[in-house]
Amino acid sequence: MKLSDAAIRGAGPKAKQYKLGDGNGLYLLVTTNGAKYWRMDYRFAGKRKTLAFGVYPKMKLKAAREKCYEAKSLISKGVDPGQYKKTSGTSENTLGAIAREWFEKQKATWAPGHAKRVYRRLEKDVFPHLGTLDIDSITSMDLLQVLRIVESRGAIETAHRIRQTCGQVFRYAIITGRAQTDIASPLKDALAPAQSEHMSTITDPVQVGGLLRAIHGYQGQFVTLCALKLAPLTFVRPGELRKAEWVEFDTVNAVWKVPAPKMKMKRPHMVPLSLQAMAVIESLRPYTEHVSPYLFPSIRTPKRPMSDNTVLSALRRMGYGTDEMCGHGFRAMASTLLHENKWSTHCIELQLAHVERNNVKAAYNHAQHLDERRKMMQWWADYLDELRDGEQEDCAVIPFAKVVSK
Repeated sequence: MKLSDAAIRGAGPKAKQYKLGDGNGLYLLVTTNGAKYWRMDYRFAGKRKTLAFGVYPKMKLKAAREKCYEAKSLISKGVDPGQYKKTSGTSENTLGAIAREWFEKQKATWAPGHAKRVYRRLEKDVFPHLGTLDIDSITSMDLLQVLRIVESRGAIETAHRIRQTCGQVFRYAIITGRAQTDIASPLKDALAPAQSEHMSTITDPVQVGGLLRAIHGYQGQFVTLCALKLAPLTFVRPGELRKAEWVEFDTVNAVWKVPAPKMKMKRPHMVPLSLQAMAVIESLRPYTEHVSPYLFPSIRTPKRPMSDNTVLSALRRMGYGTDEMCGHGFRAMASTLLHENKWSTHCIELQLAHVERNNVKAAYNHAQHLDERRKMMQWWADYLDELRDGEQEDCAVIPFAKVVSK
């Protein structure tokens, strides 16, 4: 019995998915959540196969029948319609087209660097193999073969990130009615485990004292020196530090208000400023406030912030290698030593701007714990001074410049 538009509209979800046949192998698959997919069963070279056409109501009954007729015509000519579709997908339904559409919608919420990395992975590792294929014809094995190629060059972490990105693309395709299954999800355990990469840092109090003395004695650009001094006092992310703008600093209330677009999790962040941090900022003010919106402008143009490599290069000039200290390491340093000195994990995590999953709780924490964080940040600055001056117990003064072995 042939289907009708009224019958299709009236087909609601049931406890189990079911099929409504239209003849010639064409049927409508109705899922438990009420979604309706056009499918066609056929046999080719002795094997039973299924062809996906689209999703109702985006694809109407008449269009589905036309697709079925085209498939039957290909079979009569000895052509497998599933393979034909796989190699000549319509431009709007290919993985490449849908991934680009998804990317355009997402990139506005991402930092530019992150957006660039996501698209580069797709362009380099996914599009050449799967970009021209109809998204609903791609299987988990197809994607796994691509991920194996990435794994084979030792880029295990990249393979995992590509799988996650493809999963997001497939879920977007499902929501927009162009795919039925997230074929990336089952592949999580098929990849080699990603090795956790820990940012190099210094957490031994004696060595921290030596690092602070090295910073105090830095002989490079004054603006870079101020960035080096402010990094341990605020322990924000390197990108947040170098992009700091004068308008964000409330010097009356001694707080740095970092706007949401600059934060990794896109939520505003408040950094209580210790007396020591305020002193660094005020020493910098005559040099950059009237020439740039940024505290730490680029040496090439005041219209841009300093390079993301500036602080890192300064650490290298002071003799600290890649396995010893990096710009991000000031965060781990603060977290470790604040915990060791019995400060509240909750307070430390808030100051590190680690995301709070409960939005209501996050808003409460943001408003209610500023006083506690202010006390912690002043204690931290005083503690760093003691380490730098060698006043902590068992903290012998060591030379301010790190000795580099020959």
